[in-house]
Amino acid sequence: MQHESSREPGELERHLLGLIESAREQAREDPFRNPVLAVTLAITRRFDRNEIAADDLDGLFERLRAPALAARAERLRGYVGLEAGPADADAAIPARLVAAAPGGPDGVSTFAAFIHRIAFAVVFTAHPTFGMPRAVATLLAQAASLPDAAARADLIARAAALSTRPDAPITLDVEFEQACAAANNGRLALDAFNGALLDAARTRWPESWTDLTPRPFAIASWVGCDTDGRTDIGWWDTLRYRLISKRMQFDRVMRDLPDTAACREVRALAAEALAAVNRQLAVAPRLGDKPSLEAVHRFALALIIERERAQTDAGALVAGLTAALEGADAADKRAIAILRSGVATHGLSNALPHFRLNASQIYNAVRRVIDLEGEPTDSAQRRSHLATIHSLLNDVRPVAVDFGALAAERASAARLMMTIAQILKHVDGTHPVRFLIAETETGYTLLAALWLARHYDIADKLEITPLFETASALEQGIRVLDDALRNPHWRQYLKRIGRLTVQFGYSDSGRYVGQLAATFWIERLRLRITEMLVQNGLADVELTIFDTHGESIGRGAHPTSLRDRLAYLAPEDARDRARKAGLKVRLESSFQGTDGYLLYGTEALAQASVARIAEHVYALDIAEDDSFSDYALNDTAAGGDAKDDPIYSEPDFALEFFTAARQDMEALVDDPGYAALLGTFGPSLIDRTGSRPVARQTDNGGPARITHPTQMRAIPNNAILHQLGFLANSLHGIGRAAQRGPDLFRDMRRDSVRFSRAFRLVQHAAALGDLDVLRAYIDTLDPAVWLERARRTQKDFRREELVVIAGALERLDLASSLRGLFGRLTRDWLALTTAAPDLPGMSARLTLLHALRLALIHRIWFLAVHIPGFRPQAGISREQLLERVLRLDIDGCLTLLDAIFPITPDPTLGLNFGEPAGPRDVGTYEAEHANLFQPIRRLFDQVREISGMIQHEVGAFG
Repeated sequence: MQHESSREPGELERHLLGLIESAREQAREDPFRNPVLAVTLAITRRFDRNEIAADDLDGLFERLRAPALAARAERLRGYVGLEAGPADADAAIPARLVAAAPGGPDGVSTFAAFIHRIAFAVVFTAHPTFGMPRAVATLLAQAASLPDAAARADLIARAAALSTRPDAPITLDVEFEQACAAANNGRLALDAFNGALLDAARTRWPESWTDLTPRPFAIASWVGCDTDGRTDIGWWDTLRYRLISKRMQFDRVMRDLPDTAACREVRALAAEALAAVNRQLAVAPRLGDKPSLEAVHRFALALIIERERAQTDAGALVAGLTAALEGADAADKRAIAILRSGVATHGLSNALPHFRLNASQIYNAVRRVIDLEGEPTDSAQRRSHLATIHSLLNDVRPVAVDFGALAAERASAARLMMTIAQILKHVDGTHPVRFLIAETETGYTLLAALWLARHYDIADKLEITPLFETASALEQGIRVLDDALRNPHWRQYLKRIGRLTVQFGYSDSGRYVGQLAATFWIERLRLRITEMLVQNGLADVELTIFDTHGESIGRGAHPTSLRDRLAYLAPEDARDRARKAGLKVRLESSFQGTDGYLLYGTEALAQASVARIAEHVYALDIAEDDSFSDYALNDTAAGGDAKDDPIYSEPDFALEFFTAARQDMEALVDDPGYAALLGTFGPSLIDRTGSRPVARQTDNGGPARITHPTQMRAIPNNAILHQLGFLANSLHGIGRAAQRGPDLFRDMRRDSVRFSRAFRLVQHAAALGDLDVLRAYIDTLDPAVWLERARRTQKDFRREELVVIAGALERLDLASSLRGLFGRLTRDWLALTTAAPDLPGMSARLTLLHALRLALIHRIWFLAVHIPGFRPQAGISREQLLERVLRLDIDGCLTLLDAIFPITPDPTLGLNFGEPAGPRDVGTYEAEHANLFQPIRRLFDQVREISGMIQHEVGAFG
């Protein structure tokens, strides 16, 4: 595969893509040939002959980024359905909803009851998925918002000229700022939708339309309020973020409220409140500060002194807007009515707050008052814990909360409860706030949270919400809720607050049982919750379902369209059953990090997203002859009618299919080779993409060796699968499951809307995966491959390098388990492609990125072999350092090498210390830095750059 030099980026791109196609063609004839490793070797040889230099790659990267970004902008535009135009999309549903309202004198009041209830909430979360620079995300969103491809070209070119690596550092402030930008566009989209509702109502009910305060949708966020698994967010940070959100709400009021006589009083109220909030923020501690007691005292006094002027409930503001609406000119009424809807929905916040912590934090807080041994999750301790917490709930005495007590509190759950109490008291108490509890696996968790809420006197303002995500939680979720419902205190709480809220997680469930199996178990639990509420006489309690998923298929985001995404999360059958049972259901969905915020990256994208949400939410509220076209799928299954979906008439098939898929995925997770695949150098392929603290280190400073996937979080787990070229958690197990009933499997793909929609995730994963790519990474970690290469090379220097690398890989001892893993994955893949021979394959461009990166990794290893010998430093020998290089712990190794081989002379040289001089190093190591360390650093930067480019090809991070 030797070719002439080709340094012009376009020519180099065409040549390398040609190598990929040629290698693939040769591999069809030679099954023992890996086309990816063949191209990797060809690229390595061009490096050796100086036919490709580092500078050439920079130009090549820009060439490869441009089409990936252009395709991503096009996909984003299609995903939210922007082709019809946001204005048309916004107006269509409101007009049809108003037209569907009953006639007669009660028509407007009936419509008011319908539209005054929040039916859907968009929730912006700060999961560490901020995987691209904000400048690139901005250009991408702007490009996707333009209807003309030619007009997008300039924006794409500007984005392609920028690095794909995320901004650094990504702080909580950065995440909050980006979430606020997305929320602002979301609020503008809600205003446009509410405006269209009011316009249609004004036409139909010209005398009474101003009685309407539409609240169909809401914007929420947990950025700055999520303390699950982190201790770096102080209570003062959370309070400050809530104050900033409050300031943004008053800024909006001042901006949108007409400056007329009718609005004078409410403008004065808002202006005074805004000034007071600014004074409170002026003394709020900054992010990262550990405030002194004096600073806490000053902040507390500002919150208390300015409390009345700053307003702590939206009631006065809504009343003022209503009064202004009554006295305003016709031209101003619309703006005031829209503003009133936004305030009525969101209170004194730009976005409604979601607070989150872990169940273990609840247990630790309650242990101070409960005298029990053992863990609440231990089934042997279940009844004693439930009985004890019931006794405590019989006699709860609320305690006063002040900022001094908050500052002194050490238990994280108690501290969060106290923080919420102070927010409700001093910032915004308009609406109940969400309280999400991760890893809820027992009813005791909910009752313990209720005890804490009553203890701090906020139970009537707290929506206690269990998260069901792990395999055991999805299986035991109904028992968790049933145990809580058997307690009269919990039943009383639900009736008083009027809502049962549950959270379903698609990240851990997807990576442990497989994404397709996870959606089946979640849907089953959803149906059982509906039945449980009806059986317990609680059909008058609203059911809120918060689907928390990522932006990639492995974490629950449907790849085809936002319509399919929403229908995948909330299937029509489940919604129809709840409707027939008389249950009111509120849906919520997460949008995570940079990828999720893209859907609200511009006002046009946000309006299109809201229009798709409206179509989903109100699909059952439109007359049969006014149904939405193309609702089910972009190319719907032949069955077409979700109400008669055969997947529900063949329950044995569904149960056996998804059980088989789950069993295979669980076996994969426990395979030692899978942990080796994820953990060897996978974590080093990706940059840090969020403010959450990084993973632990080992005693010698290197990254901890992962022995099971539970030792890493779901987002890096999924991101690493993207980077290694095989999306196992969306693919594995489906082959064996399909093999059990191939004819019925084909029928379901053809006739079932629900099943074919879910299978789209498999199809998309297949297009992003290639066993040849995965095998190339696995073979890279196999010493036998390097020894075979050493046996055949004609270059003496290269033979020595190859033998040293093989020896280091032998010490890592990964090859056997990785070969076994590859066999497991291959067997299921063969079964899958037999059952579904139409699956797509990986593009040549994405395959080239993997081959290029492997060549860079190999080159780093070749250079590392030449690191000079040294005495053990900081507990690490040269052999251990080389092993860390093989795991791509390059940043850590270079830091150590900078200390071992300094580039500056010893500062003690030439100084007289009053004694005869002892031995010391007198030289510096400019040559080692110039010839080894700096090239390794640059090569590793390019490795990470390719990782960012792969992210664009995949369409999401993590």
